[in-house]
Amino acid sequence: MKIAILPGDGIGPEIMAQAVKVLNVLGEQFEMESADVGGAGYAAHGHPLPPATLALAKSADAVLFGAVGDFKYDTLERSLRPEQAILGLRRELALFANLRPAILYPELAGASTLKPEVVSGLDILIIRELTGDIYFGKPRGVRECPDGPFKGEREGFDTMRYAETEIRRIAHVAFQAAQKRSKRVTSVDKANVLETFQFWRDIVTDVHKEYPDIELDHMYVDNAAMQLVRAPKKFDVMVTGNMFGDILSDCAAMLTGSIGMLPSASLDAANKGLYEPSHGSAPDIAGKGIANPLATILSAAMMLRFSLNKVEQADRIENAVKKVLAQGLRTADIFEAGTTRVGTEEMGNAVVKALG
Repeated sequence: MKIAILPGDGIGPEIMAQAVKVLNVLGEQFEMESADVGGAGYAAHGHPLPPATLALAKSADAVLFGAVGDFKYDTLERSLRPEQAILGLRRELALFANLRPAILYPELAGASTLKPEVVSGLDILIIRELTGDIYFGKPRGVRECPDGPFKGEREGFDTMRYAETEIRRIAHVAFQAAQKRSKRVTSVDKANVLETFQFWRDIVTDVHKEYPDIELDHMYVDNAAMQLVRAPKKFDVMVTGNMFGDILSDCAAMLTGSIGMLPSASLDAANKGLYEPSHGSAPDIAGKGIANPLATILSAAMMLRFSLNKVEQADRIENAVKKVLAQGLRTADIFEAGTTRVGTEEMGNAVVKALG
């Protein structure tokens, strides 16, 4: 089983080192090969997604990704900025389904900004369509405004587009995921304003006919954002488009106390995937040894579960993380009175020890 290790920028190398450490003590025969990506790719090879990195990702059975982005690259033209690496990987590997669980571990109920009675027991799975929508739609750019009250001025524009196949395949992913959970799907759209999402609602409704055992409801995105902070436990599986999913999944992440706890998976039609923590590269704390590696370690567990068919090993890692939290160990982002503050490497070592 070949795993492409792409640490990236900022805290990426630090947190990736801990995830690799965990994978190395499982007793499996993994072939792990590393490559530059993001700002590191640009610095070494002149492009955020160098050809050799893309070739490695394509040849691997799964990709474990750290994070990309650094303030010093913000002045580059958009096509060379670090963030283009992850967009390129999603496109080139046809990773259309993003799975982002938002789970509140009992030990972290006090770390959430919401009242414990509102978030205790939270377990949401957000499924985000990843390769369509306004992030990839064309035409896009800056031009002279052709009409309206500001005709003749410069304007920026992007295009929101969804093909029927794109909507159908992500809807199937959501309904099939719900069959393994509580059999409830909330489809999030903006059908009252956007033609694209009226179309989305119509197609999701049609696909639902194939899943009579699943309860489906539709919700406008603004209401969904409100309900996530008002009554988040009403959700089980949420499915939505690329832009709305990007926003809502980060909102859901903070319900759990820290985005540093949450893994994610981006899958193709055959369940080959790219796995990464939901947080960013955090260049402001890079090199300080204080970043939380648990989201990356849990992303490795998702990789074992979904792409490498090592469910028992995934369970081992997830149980080790629970054990470490029960021991009261906390990185700075989840630290509270009565717990023990540890650094990145200490947390990784604790998970290794908890694996037995």
